[in-house]
Amino acid sequence: MSGPASLTTENLFLRFGGLVATNNVDLDVRAGELHAIIGPNGAGKTTLISQLAGNLRPTSGFIRLNGEDVTTVPAYERARLGFSRSFQITSIFREFTPLQNVALAVQAQRGNEFRFWKPVLDDASVTVPALEILDRVGLGKRANVLASDLAHGEKRSLELAIALATQPKLLLLDEPTAGMGPDESVFIVELLRKLKGSVTMVLVEHDMDAVFSLADRISVLVYGEIIATGTPAEIRANAAVQSAYLGEDEV
Repeated sequence: MSGPASLTTENLFLRFGGLVATNNVDLDVRAGELHAIIGPNGAGKTTLISQLAGNLRPTSGFIRLNGEDVTTVPAYERARLGFSRSFQITSIFREFTPLQNVALAVQAQRGNEFRFWKPVLDDASVTVPALEILDRVGLGKRANVLASDLAHGEKRSLELAIALATQPKLLLLDEPTAGMGPDESVFIVELLRKLKGSVTMVLVEHDMDAVFSLADRISVLVYGEIIATGTPAEIRANAAVQSAYLGEDEV
């Protein structure tokens, strides 16, 4: 991996019929930072992440990676450029083991042909780094159970392991601690803290304790529009943010 990437959007706009989902979003994510996006339910956070990942195409505006326009580049091509994404709903191969899931991601990142007649687990150059990644996310001892038998929090950790196996320059995280217990959440937060600086991260997360302890900067999205961007301290002190979001009882 050649290093973390910078990401910018300019006047990003997305309309579904009469619904404006993203309203002229200007976003500046610096290389190596963890940039959190927060906002009330229905603010358009996942829709924005989907546009950044290439799963949704904006109606207008631009998305740039390291200054290069990738607005119309499809998701699979963005993956080759270093984009990697986790989803709100866990996306794994449930009929495979964690080791198989991550080994396939390692193999794909290297551009190897998928030699289906040769089991991926026979290739130590793939399985060794896969096991190292599983250890990093706390699944080393669960490498050979079926992914379908993992607890919910373990499945979320496996999805993060798959993302890391692609050696991303830009990691798009859509509520990585969703549905986790307190101990599992603490583990993921600490893992993300250790990753800071080595990969650029855009984090959507409802756990405000996690957001404010992890983020270098935070952007607040309300009705598809960014109303503020700043450091955690600046966002806490922002009266408009307090009125629109942080003062709410429900995220």
